[in-house]
Amino acid sequence: MRHIALTVVLYFLVLLTASAASAESGQRDIPKPLPNHPGNVFVQGEDISVPFAAETWRVVDYEGNKISEGAVSNGLAGLGRLPVGYYEIRKSGVPGDAPVTLCVLAPLAAPTPENSPISIDVAMSWFFKIPERQSVSRLCELAGINWVRDRTSWNIMEPVKGRFAEANTYDDAAQRQAASKLKVLQVHHDSPPWANTNYKRFPVDLRDAYNFQRAMAARWKSQVGAFEPWNEADIDMFGGQTGAEMAALQKASYLGLKAGNPDVVVCMNVFATAQPEILSNFHQNEAWPYFDKLNLHHYSDTDSYPGIYAAFRPISAGKPLWTTECNVPVHWTGDATAQEPSAADLRIQAERVAKIYAAALHEGPEEIFYFMLPHYAEGQTQFGVLHKDLTPRPAFAAIAASGRLLAGAKPLGRIPAIADLLPEHGDGVRAIVFRAFPDGIERDVLVAWTEGPEAAFLAPKPPLQIFDAIGRSRPVTGLKLSIARAPIFSVFEKGSFDNIALLVPARRPKALEDKPSTVVLQAIWPQAKIELGRSAFFVSSENADSIPVMAYNFGTGKAIGTFSVTAPEGWVAQFPETVEIEPGERKELALKIDCHAGSTTLTGDVKVAGDFSKSGRAILSLRLMPQPMKLRVTGSTPLPDATDPSRWQQQISNGQLKLSKADGAGAGVQIAASFGSGDHWVYPRLELRANERPAADVDALQFTLVQLEGQARYRVILEKENGSSYVVDALEQNKAGENSGEALALMTYAVFGTGWSKPDPAGKLEADQIRAIKIGCNATTPSVKFTIGNLQWVKIGGDKK
Repeated sequence: MRHIALTVVLYFLVLLTASAASAESGQRDIPKPLPNHPGNVFVQGEDISVPFAAETWRVVDYEGNKISEGAVSNGLAGLGRLPVGYYEIRKSGVPGDAPVTLCVLAPLAAPTPENSPISIDVAMSWFFKIPERQSVSRLCELAGINWVRDRTSWNIMEPVKGRFAEANTYDDAAQRQAASKLKVLQVHHDSPPWANTNYKRFPVDLRDAYNFQRAMAARWKSQVGAFEPWNEADIDMFGGQTGAEMAALQKASYLGLKAGNPDVVVCMNVFATAQPEILSNFHQNEAWPYFDKLNLHHYSDTDSYPGIYAAFRPISAGKPLWTTECNVPVHWTGDATAQEPSAADLRIQAERVAKIYAAALHEGPEEIFYFMLPHYAEGQTQFGVLHKDLTPRPAFAAIAASGRLLAGAKPLGRIPAIADLLPEHGDGVRAIVFRAFPDGIERDVLVAWTEGPEAAFLAPKPPLQIFDAIGRSRPVTGLKLSIARAPIFSVFEKGSFDNIALLVPARRPKALEDKPSTVVLQAIWPQAKIELGRSAFFVSSENADSIPVMAYNFGTGKAIGTFSVTAPEGWVAQFPETVEIEPGERKELALKIDCHAGSTTLTGDVKVAGDFSKSGRAILSLRLMPQPMKLRVTGSTPLPDATDPSRWQQQISNGQLKLSKADGAGAGVQIAASFGSGDHWVYPRLELRANERPAADVDALQFTLVQLEGQARYRVILEKENGSSYVVDALEQNKAGENSGEALALMTYAVFGTGWSKPDPAGKLEADQIRAIKIGCNATTPSVKFTIGNLQWVKIGGDKK
């Protein structure tokens, strides 16, 4: 006992010494809990006393085992000291009552490193009232968080053009988080009405974006270290902008942010998904000189991460990646007010945390922001690791475990499944090694779990310590580690894995030339004439079209430039040869396109390049889709029995679906769907019979599509024999009230269903492997009704690319 007491005294002397040193240097301190312990979060060694409205109490641990019980005194449950873990206080003898939750965390032995990758989306300004914000910031500190992500509203900060709001809740949130020495990333996703009548879309005039970003970077110079100029613009929820449009906003925003604060970190206006067409269109616009970090989001299972990051690395131009939202969330059940997941799902939520951080970090991003800290539900999905009253879910303890044990972590590599180290591994083991600084000491840290049966792992050396998913210490029993679905952290001496042949992380691409231009080009096109899945603007395939192009000069002197333009063979593209633009001026030019002689292509890229000498190169690359399409069907294989409604399986997100025979001979299947809260999608599934499967040389699925009610984006999902799925837009769908039109799903444009599909070892869609099809839509209205008929596999003549 004396040895234990002496150890505790020495430990706290280390804390005091480290705290004093960090205070003198202006660096982070080692955080201590606030006296009132908001959220019932304690550190090990503290006496625990929690308000509890009952006469008696009992405490259960993470597994539901009773730890102790007693009587409430003066409204408090005095629990004494508890080891690290997650606990619930319940009324003795009263099963089923909602518990009061608490966490005991291991105290940090060193300040969180400035380069630690463990970060979290807090959305402080939107989810927490001013009196709560110091408490929330301290919870982040105790959990070893480095960066926090917040939200703002352009409309509130600049309600009238050029007139900015007085100090408000957004300023308070930035100040409080910065005062806690948390690094702050800020993002917004709205245009004020004076900048665009559609608030989801980018401002019409990019000078408005420049001026807003410049003002906010200057206003929060000492509080906000990084900005994302927009959130998830590549999906309909946040405007559905093409890669070219995202690039133009990024360029103007970068110049504005750097003008307001040259030291600010300018992040990419973040991508929601890895849509190949949008990413390639964005990259063709040469936007890499205009971001310091390339930001992305994902909500996929961890085994999908290599494919997701592989899509983003080529467009990063060698810049660091930041993952500013990620999760594999769970659903809540029962009381719609509480929105609380089941006990089993709470454990799943907690045990996914380390997997998400570890698997993502192996793919190379500098920062990983878990989504998210506050109680937040979308439909039936619960994302938050705290309750509304700040008390923890088990996942908060898991966040803190990652924050402490993966502090400053850099991936060394994965242990391959065939290595000698895994003689009893099975196929499901995931084992990733990091060089990290748990408790401030440089170590090798192994994060391991299995997606299959429990397995055994033979380490190269005995670990110094082992911790479970929520940070509890576990016994060390030599070289052999037991691996289960719940991840473990094993801490080793630095260099323990130096002689192991690890599968090293993918390297960052070679850096590209990086010099931004002060001249920015922006194409203006109606949203109704955009095909988002192809990142394309619709243009006429029969007559000449003219696309307005705005040229901006964000420099301090007159910009004089010459232009060149390139277009696909057979297309005629015209653009002014020269232009002069005064500082701060926006000049409208016209890109004239005539593609009728070469419109057999599905899309074509037209690139405008401007040479402005000292002002740099201005690039605009547009992907254009001629309409109507002039693709020639050279052969077809009908699916006559596909119009039988009984063959189609009901698949809908959250709502009611009715499948019936449409009126009229040969009219097909009528789909009527009404949706509840959350996502609005419906994709009935048809299992193909042997004689209905396509041949290897088939190019597309063609069918009639009549939209009767509602608004939606129609797609086809093609399911292979191995269960993997590919999705493609249904092109040329007709609008409500029109007669039946032909829809075409071209296989060459089908993309893997990242995040929801089963893995595909082949990595590509082979027509002769298709065993089922789904035809449906993602709706923007509470209900939709449409018919499909005349299904046939077709071959296309001419250039279908």
